[in-house]
Amino acid sequence: MTHKQQPSPYDAPEIYDLLFESFDFDLPFWLKVASEADGPVLEAGCGTGRVLLRLLEAGADADGFDLSGPMIERFWAKAGGRGWRKRAIVADMREFSLPRRYARMICAFNGFAHCETTEDQIRALRCFREHLAPGGALVLHMSYPGPKYWTEPDGVPTLEIEARNPLTGRMIQMWDTRTKDPVAQLQRSEVEIREVDESGRTAASHRSATSQRWVYRFELELLFRVAAFSRWTIWGGFEGKPLADSQDQMIAWAWRD
Repeated sequence: MTHKQQPSPYDAPEIYDLLFESFDFDLPFWLKVASEADGPVLEAGCGTGRVLLRLLEAGADADGFDLSGPMIERFWAKAGGRGWRKRAIVADMREFSLPRRYARMICAFNGFAHCETTEDQIRALRCFREHLAPGGALVLHMSYPGPKYWTEPDGVPTLEIEARNPLTGRMIQMWDTRTKDPVAQLQRSEVEIREVDESGRTAASHRSATSQRWVYRFELELLFRVAAFSRWTIWGGFEGKPLADSQDQMIAWAWRD
């Protein structure tokens, strides 16, 4: 999934959490999905538990998995004291096998974009469907890259996010240098995590690489059809409005009837 010659951003889960653990823009939506599921919930690509831990804290019957061993180990460290260690495992979304069947499967925050080929996408969606109980639904969130995204210049380091390290007081910054292939719908990223000291100089740096493949509405509908989902609907945001604007977030529901 990621470049083998370079580390993945997910090899450093402590740094990842400093930047992303406080993200909460989508949490009300996922909590609502879980509370209305009428059965257990499974999160694909759960990482260190940004969403999964919140579901468990809210009383949901929820499990998760992630391809990254370091990310799951971080989840275990955060969850073990509360008896949730077994709620997440290391697994590949393209070929996982779990004993339970779920009322809802969720894939948050562009996790599905790490399936870089059509074969990977179909394999993952078929595994998702296989793990749904009859009447269950997959709920998938992806950004919807519009024309402006593809015309942005490549190779320019961009400050994506920053947060203060509470232990050192220094700023942690994530710089993303993107290379985009609009024909392949693929984005490759050279990621640098910088720890910046009081004078603004980089005191430490962690470099890695990752890639994502974006999908669009009608392509995703065809993927659902090939993966044997019975029906689906695609929203233009967490509020359930129609997908009508290239700046919208894409929320897809696909059912196993």
